[in-house]
Amino acid sequence: RLASGVREEDLDIVCPCDYRDPDLGDYGACYCALYVSEEVLNGTRERGSIPDRRPPGGPGAAPAAEKAAVRTGEGLAYPVWRCRVCGYLCAREEPPGVCPICKAKKDRFERFL
Repeated sequence: RLASGVREEDLDIVCPCDYRDPDLGDYGACYCALYVSEEVLNGTRERGSIPDRRPPGGPGAAPAAEKAAVRTGEGLAYPVWRCRVCGYLCAREEPPGVCPICKAKKDRFERFL
């Protein structure tokens, strides 16, 4: 991905990026393929092309009202899940199958927001 050169605007694409977890779930690997799922690692799933999830203009392009709603947890597009073992947080439809930090299983996640 192309960075703007302004760290605050590019934090969403700093590895591990904000798009890693949904890419792993949907495609078996992240956009840059530094992270792969167990299925890809074991050869039971092939890794293919992964579309870029980053919105045009980057996350800094969101209107100020939208940014404020996200900070307060109002109107989030996805629920936020928390690993009860290590505290890892992620926003997606379902919790990850395995925590990328402590390797706890999906059942150790709770809905946070």
